[in-house]
Amino acid sequence: MNRRTPRQLSAVAAAAVLGLSTAATGVALTGPADAADPAGGSGTTRQATSDVRSSSGADTSTAILRLSRDPVATDPSTAPAAGKGLALGTTKARNVRARLAAQRNDLRAWLRGNAPAATVVGEYDIALNGVAVRLNGTPLATLAGAPGVAQAGYAATYAPSVTDPDLERIDAEAAWAIAEPGAPTRAGEGVRIGIVDTGIDATHPCFRATGYPAQKQLGDTRFTNDKVVVARVFANKAAQQGLTPEAVQDHGTHVAGTAACNPRTPASVDGAKIPYAPSGVAPRALLGNYNVFPGDIDNARSEDILDALQAAAEDGMQVLNMSLGGSASGNQDLLTTAVDNLDRANIVVAVAGGNEGPGHFTIGSPGSAERALTAGASSVGHYTGVPVYAGTAATGTPVSVTATGDFAIPTTPLTGTLVPAGGTSALAFGDGCEAGDFTASTTGAIALVARGTCSFGTKVATAEKAGAVGTIVVNNVPGDPVAMAADAAAPATIPAVMAPYADATELAGLAGGPVTIGVTPAYVDSGNDDIMGDFSSQGPTDVSYRVKPDVTAPGVNILSSLPQSFCDPLPAEGCWGFMQGTSMATPHLAGSAAVVRQAHPGWSAAQVRSALVNTSATGVLKQSTAVTALETDPLVTGSGLEDLDAAVGARLALSSVSTSFGAVPSGSGQALTRTLTVTNLTAAPVTTPVSVTGDPAFRVSASTLTVPAGGSARLTLTYAPGKATTTGDRSATLRLGSVAHSVLYAFAR
Repeated sequence: MNRRTPRQLSAVAAAAVLGLSTAATGVALTGPADAADPAGGSGTTRQATSDVRSSSGADTSTAILRLSRDPVATDPSTAPAAGKGLALGTTKARNVRARLAAQRNDLRAWLRGNAPAATVVGEYDIALNGVAVRLNGTPLATLAGAPGVAQAGYAATYAPSVTDPDLERIDAEAAWAIAEPGAPTRAGEGVRIGIVDTGIDATHPCFRATGYPAQKQLGDTRFTNDKVVVARVFANKAAQQGLTPEAVQDHGTHVAGTAACNPRTPASVDGAKIPYAPSGVAPRALLGNYNVFPGDIDNARSEDILDALQAAAEDGMQVLNMSLGGSASGNQDLLTTAVDNLDRANIVVAVAGGNEGPGHFTIGSPGSAERALTAGASSVGHYTGVPVYAGTAATGTPVSVTATGDFAIPTTPLTGTLVPAGGTSALAFGDGCEAGDFTASTTGAIALVARGTCSFGTKVATAEKAGAVGTIVVNNVPGDPVAMAADAAAPATIPAVMAPYADATELAGLAGGPVTIGVTPAYVDSGNDDIMGDFSSQGPTDVSYRVKPDVTAPGVNILSSLPQSFCDPLPAEGCWGFMQGTSMATPHLAGSAAVVRQAHPGWSAAQVRSALVNTSATGVLKQSTAVTALETDPLVTGSGLEDLDAAVGARLALSSVSTSFGAVPSGSGQALTRTLTVTNLTAAPVTTPVSVTGDPAFRVSASTLTVPAGGSARLTLTYAPGKATTTGDRSATLRLGSVAHSVLYAFAR
């Protein structure tokens, strides 16, 4: 069984944030220390809190001066008592404000005589006793020495807080407020998520145990703490081989961070800060490390995975994450049976759908299990990369901002003639998979290559053998570029980056002339969200014709934790990187299941799955090949894009998250029926309209449904194709008003 290897967006930095807007003015204060100095004393700079960020540093044209008297807010005669507000209309307040105004007037007089170019442009007396001064060339040190000045500092610009674009895609933070009222960043608290993968590096800040209550730690406790509470290894003769639960590979640590990274954990990629502090979907959940890919093992046997599942159940895990998969063909195997049985035992099992798309019938095992919570992958519109410029200098406006990955990036600007590769491609240049795709002119040049046909490593290594000093690979599908994974079978040493599909024409037009790959990485907020990953496996399942994936979650360009050993030097924020794959979508579902379980501990695993699948957002996901067009095929998207806020507020649960009528002989006129049980999850009756949209051959037995509080009701679903029905996929959507929806499917053969 092969681990779902994502296409990695490696730990390449975001040194510049693009497109920041100035929203407010702040101040960085320096000055002499005294007991009342709120800025922390001499030589200190007040840091922006997590609620704001500095967008451009100090504004040296303007200074803020804090004067020595207390402002109204803290003056002993006007500071309010507990539970009271400022009483600005009182005689005491007026007297204090008059004294403060007099002190500021004294400063104005001093400025006129000693710093005549300086101009007061703002005055403050409530929160701060001070003034803003336009310097007009006056040294800051001159103002710092003025009578009555306690602190002087340049003004600074700030921008609004940046939300986590990953969590925003699934409306996670709104769900936190419901799951844990009053303390939303404690979402997932007390729920245990088992990660069946390559191990978890518990030393990463994402998994720091500060503030967690003491936990009983199980397994190899060298690799546990009070956040990662279990560490076990599963492999044939693991002890004899010296294998441990240690996270030697990066996959499991990345997955675990997506599911349950500590809330608001600062992130840095190659020394550049990410402009938001990432959190896991269930940031206070506990984790179990069930390492079935220890050391450098790339394949796990089913018996080892079964051992891991059994241990996780014995250890009390309530949610399992399986970002792994195997064959997409054949009948249900015993691993899928085990997944189904764990769900019946009230353990939610989130499983990767696979990275074998595009194309139907590509869902792998155990994602094909009926009761697995199977993930498809969509995009988060951001990445990190370096600019590419036309010409011989890294100046001006770049022609492209290219994603970086496992390959080298230049340490100094890299200039060379841009030479297009030959080979097969729909772009204006080839895929560069064969030695003959590169001519003698490639020597000393930067190769321009299209994505597709062969591995990234093959492209870059082939270009290097032809004499190229660098490679620009251009994406062959719309949306953002992705980081390129290296290929051990085709090692390469030259720099290589990926450009967006949208830049293909402009880059092709530069062929034969010089281009320069820059060295300053940038964080790119592209807005290319909710695009289906072209690799995301598609349903239906073989033999059973079951609708899979069940639901889609973010799985393209996902930022999360990497083992600390993967960064050298190791930044204070720990090691971080971007990856993609249905492996990355799966922990969104696992973390979401933990949040739902915390909010509703009495719900069964099946009800948790239904809440996540049957409340998903529809009409949101876009096609991987035409990103302005909606993706309407449920075999690609499942029920839609996960909406955790809606899932936590689910009112009805369906006995089957989707309904398949299987393979039906086309033209037979045969009518098939299925029964669907609808359960009320609330303490009040729910009445909702019932309808079916899509293929008219699908029908439902009622137009209105009333489900009593805590009770159930049944619907009969019918598929009755006409005799003229042709072969192919048939689908519709069952809608229970705005409360829930479900995919109906049949394959006409």
